[in-house]
Amino acid sequence: MKFDKKVVVVTGGANGIGKCIAEEFAKQGAFVEVIDIAENGEHYKGDISKKETLEAFADHVINKHGHIDYLINNALPLMKGIDECSYEEFEYALAVGVIAPFYLTKLFAKHFSENAAIVNIASSRNRMSQPQTESYTAAKGGISALTHALAVSLSGKVRVNSISPGWIDTDYKVYTGPDAYQQPVGRVGNPMDIANAVLFLCSDKAGFITGEDICIDGGMTKQMVYHGDCGWSLK
Repeated sequence: MKFDKKVVVVTGGANGIGKCIAEEFAKQGAFVEVIDIAENGEHYKGDISKKETLEAFADHVINKHGHIDYLINNALPLMKGIDECSYEEFEYALAVGVIAPFYLTKLFAKHFSENAAIVNIASSRNRMSQPQTESYTAAKGGISALTHALAVSLSGKVRVNSISPGWIDTDYKVYTGPDAYQQPVGRVGNPMDIANAVLFLCSDKAGFITGEDICIDGGMTKQMVYHGDCGWSLK
């Protein structure tokens, strides 16, 4: 997988999974443009929930590079539940998690190069939930659906896929005991597990993959647990 001089955009790339993705592309010679609300770092600073920010950032990328090869929609939506989440907070979560990926794709649509790819970072919460997570879960469900819609609309021009991470510890902490073995692979994930998949999906090796969502959660969502299984009981 060679990405020398490829132009890569990563939203929410100043920290965590996004930072790891940006760094891995840069190691392979790519020109990486990061937008993030965080003040630390040399990235383009801006709130992607705002239409004018997205337009200014897209202009910045195209004026600088003339085209784009890969768009990684990674920025993290707000997580609040139905008891506490206000209308404005829910709207903000959807703006960051669904509207921004859609609008950036629209802004870049005429500037994608041949063999371009989009990778959306969803979540295993697009298929399962904990209580009081509605804003985040709705945003991640939305970007998963947006993925296959864009894959069809951009057929023959841009491949569009999503990745749904499970438990990813961005500090690379090593867990033991139940925290580790509740995942069938026996450990908690780390950002490299996601970055490796992103680079694969952008590469020519994934040239026959589009509209797909790949759940990278150590198998956690595939393990069926009934009352009494694995020491678990419903109370």
